[in-house]
This record gives sequence, C-alpha cells and structure tokens, in this order.
Amino acid sequence: MKIIFLDASTLGDDIDYAQFEKMGEVVKYPFTSSAEVPDRVADADVVVVNKVLINKQTISTAEKLKLVCVAATGTNNLDKDYLAERGIAWRNVAGYSTESVAQHTFAMLFYLLENLRYYDDYVKTGGYINDRIFTHFACTFRELNGMTWGILGLGTIGRRVADIARMFGARVIYYSASGAPAQNGYHQVDFNTLLAESDILSIHAPLNEYTEGLMNAEAFHKMKSNAILLNTGRGLIINEADLADALNSGVIGAAGLDVLSVEPMAKDSPFLNVIDKSRLFITPHIAWAAVEARQRLMKTIAGQIEEFIKGE
Repeated sequence: MKIIFLDASTLGDDIDYAQFEKMGEVVKYPFTSSAEVPDRVADADVVVVNKVLINKQTISTAEKLKLVCVAATGTNNLDKDYLAERGIAWRNVAGYSTESVAQHTFAMLFYLLENLRYYDDYVKTGGYINDRIFTHFACTFRELNGMTWGILGLGTIGRRVADIARMFGARVIYYSASGAPAQNGYHQVDFNTLLAESDILSIHAPLNEYTEGLMNAEAFHKMKSNAILLNTGRGLIINEADLADALNSGVIGAAGLDVLSVEPMAKDSPFLNVIDKSRLFITPHIAWAAVEARQRLMKTIAGQIEEFIKGE
C-alpha cells in the first residue's frame, strides 16, 4: 500500500503520520502543482489531498489508484464523474473543525466588539502609565447579552455558534439561503429580517448558487450601522469591494473575516483600502486549524483508509 500526500504543508508541519505508516509506505510532498501530479501519483494506491485538483489530466497515469481522500469537507477539487468512471472511491471529512471554527468566530467577535487592538496598543505604548484614572474610557463596548445574533447558514457549525451565543444571553435568528425548512429549536427569518435585526451577523454557509455574492452593497445598506459582520464560511459569499466601501462609509460597524475570495490574499484586495483598520480584522483561513481539529481530521482519514482496505 502506497499512500501519497500531495499538499502536506496545508495540514501543518506538526502532524504525526505514524498511523498512516502502519498501513504502508507514506510519501509526503509539501505542495504539488497540477503539472506535477501525474508523475507523483503514478504508483499510488491512495492519494490524500487538500486543495490539489483531481481529474483526468492529473491522475490518468495512476493505474493502481483505488482511493482519494480529501483532507477537508469541500470536494470541489474532485472530478467525481471521472473517479466514478475509473472506479476510484473518494472520501471527505465533515465535522472535524466544528469546535475550532465556533471558537474562532467568538475570538474575532470579541476582538472587534471590545476594541482589544486599541486597548492592547494603548497599554503597550505607555498610555496607561500616564493615565489619571484606573479605567480608560476612550473606546467603549457593550455586552453581548441582549444583542441579536444573526446566522447565515445553520449547519453543524452554525448551530454550535448559535448555542454558544445563547449562553452569552444573545437572541439568535438565522436565515437559510437554500430555503431549507425551519429547524426545531432555532428561529428562522427571511433575509431582510436577518439583515435589519442582527447586531452581529456570522456566516457559516457553503458557497453555492444561493450564497455567492449574497452579501453585497444592497445587503449592507439594510444592516445596522453598528453591526459586526463575521465570515468563516467562504470568501465569495461577500462582495469584497462592496464591504470595503461599507466600512469606509460607515454603513456597517466592523467586519471579521477568516476567508477571502482569493487565498492567499491578493495584492489588489479592496480590503487594503479600508481607511480605519480597527474596523476590519482578517485572519489567514485559520479558523478550522486548531491542533485538536487537525488531529481529528488525520485520525478520521486514517480510519477511512483502514475501512476501505478491509471493505475492498
């Protein structure tokens, strides 16, 4: 059994591959371009990928290939018709990052809501040393308790965020862009209501025909002027130029983003033109990547390979 990881660096450099090495030979490539794939998979039994494209052009040379494992939930990089034609099985992993993404959602929120960058800079630059009173009131903040938290996309992660928000005392509403039936225990609203009533609006939806470009200038103008927008879903759900304009013109209060339309960030990203940097917080697609989440991910993939071998 030969197991090949084509973009191992996208999983982190602290991954333990012992569980895979027990099953056979393991070959790890940090990154692999589409042009490099054919040679690298020629004698592979199992291929593990994160973002590498798997299609006729890339794996036609892999005559022994039996299984493709995607180290993620999304499978847009797989040509499933071609895999079916070849009789090659595929697996993805769902649910491994729920806690990590939910936690990061609140980390972004509190960074923005409580003006933590300002206060940290204020203390570290010596401002607090020269202050006349023990509390500095220049940037006030409000309690999450009593606010309305709107959620776009009430899947596993969205529900986890909703449950945590409720524990802080927030009122939670959600909108399903696909028109899915209401979920028991959660308050479903239409899109306009979501925009108009949310003090915080967090996005946990997949990218599809219902969500692409959904958050645009028209949507932002329907939101509260002090609303905080959070996105751990997919970058293209937001029209980035419109969001940059909304931040610059004060149409909404702030935005915290872990996903962008182009990753890594493009040199001409409109977010580089946001004037008040304190109103925009961007992290480099790390919400999913807590150590425990990545360990669960790899354990699940190893289990999928073992089950496949036994079932074959």
